Amino acid sequence: MQEQYETGESNSGMPGNVVLIGKKPPMNYVLAVVTQFNNGVKSVKIRARGNSISRAVDVAEISRNRFITDATVDTIAIGSEEIANEDGTKSKVSSIEITLAR
Repeated sequence: MQEQYETGESNSGMPGNVVLIGKKPPMNYVLAVVTQFNNGVKSVKIRARGNSISRAVDVAEISRNRFITDATVDTIAIGSEEIANEDGTKSKVSSIEITLAR
């Protein structure tokens, strides 16, 4: 997964206020969230799936408690997505979207 920094649409058609959480250290994603708020965005969505869900929660809490103290958790959406494996079988992967708002 890659990070989204822009305030407009990215090349993939995803809004710029979305930070996709992957396997990098949490502070890399915290920087992306703080950058979004410093660019004037009113809300930032933090998205993750599978094993990255706990890292997404860490990113939201570090951003809220250390850097953007006036940000609040607006919504938390959980779900599961069905993905195709390399061998052709399908499996479900949990996902989370945390929206921080100022």
